[in-house]
Amino acid sequence: MKQQLTKIGLVAGSALAAASLVACGGGGGSSGSSTTPPPVGTAGTLTVALTDAPACGFDAVNVTVSKVRVNKSATASDTDAGWVDVTLNPARKIDLLKLTNGVLDTLGQTSLEAGHYTQVRLVLDSNASGTANTVLPTGSKTEQPLDTPSAVQSGIKLTGEFDVAVGQRSDIVIDFDACKSVLTKGNGKYALKPVLRMVPSAVNNGITGVIATTALANHVVVSAQQNGKIIASTAPDSTGAFNLSHLTAGNYDVVITSDNSAASVISAVPVTASGTTAISTTGAPIALALSTTGSISGTVTMTPPSATEAAYVAAKQSFASGPTVTIKYQGADLATGAYTLANLPVAAPQYAVYSSTLPLAFNAAVGVTPATYTVEASANGYTTKSVSGVSIATANQANVNFALAP
Repeated sequence: MKQQLTKIGLVAGSALAAASLVACGGGGGSSGSSTTPPPVGTAGTLTVALTDAPACGFDAVNVTVSKVRVNKSATASDTDAGWVDVTLNPARKIDLLKLTNGVLDTLGQTSLEAGHYTQVRLVLDSNASGTANTVLPTGSKTEQPLDTPSAVQSGIKLTGEFDVAVGQRSDIVIDFDACKSVLTKGNGKYALKPVLRMVPSAVNNGITGVIATTALANHVVVSAQQNGKIIASTAPDSTGAFNLSHLTAGNYDVVITSDNSAASVISAVPVTASGTTAISTTGAPIALALSTTGSISGTVTMTPPSATEAAYVAAKQSFASGPTVTIKYQGADLATGAYTLANLPVAAPQYAVYSSTLPLAFNAAVGVTPATYTVEASANGYTTKSVSGVSIATANQANVNFALAP
């Protein structure tokens, strides 16, 4: 049964819910799966949970999870020895968009030999039926199948490592970025290109805050970024509250966007290994400044073409004596290379430097030319390219094309 938890520390409390899950088994047909439990006195426990970032333009993003696999060897193939599986029996269809704001879905747990594990794979249904992995486009009443790569049958490899100690429980969270993972494929079709990160943490740390409810009807997205790269993102709940959870300790720039407002940016928000950092409260929520919007569109050509990699395009802005942040991003269409970065603010961002004294004071950003962006295209294995000074001030529409090469 699906368990949604708001704190990873509560995962242990859901252990009974995992009774219907087959752990430590060879179910799934891999000859490398573990078939016997580790000897008494040599094992700990691994618990696996799933969470998500918001999706772009969808009311539901469904994936069917069949198992999670772990191995001490970072180079082990799917048929090598040493794999231990957490198998969902039966496989379970999960709507990722119900897992924002730190909500977790516990996939299961298993007894695991103590040691250092360097490979984690998430195995999804192959979607042969067309109903296991689907999307529901915003405004539609019909789920559309996701073209699912064959690699999901052997497992989507995650970057990250974790340790299991004798007699102790280790918790890992798999963050499934639905927005980056679902791409158009021409002619109204959609493809799944999974983008995942693993967080080996039992602490629900991160950044919290509240957005004024007047903005919520316009697709508010809150992201935590470092050097212009989005590390985590979420959408506020119906009260305006948000939680950017499970972040590695460090400083982050928080970017808040919506479809009809200027971006709000808070720089240098500190995050510790435990606890949360608040940037606003219910009594003084962050109000977004209204702005007209424009768009930037074009195509991305990859030479040589790739059957496995996707191209992503981002619109960025840089602050004088401050950070560079991503305002909007989108994956290019896999068939045509076309992209459109819509609802880009014409007004300059509102900017504040983090302070523990709330509420924060926002002002129009200094050194940022309104309606002007640096547009960047990237893909794994290809050299990133960017075009600066792209303006939407006059026509509210700009066209920028990219040709990516290794």
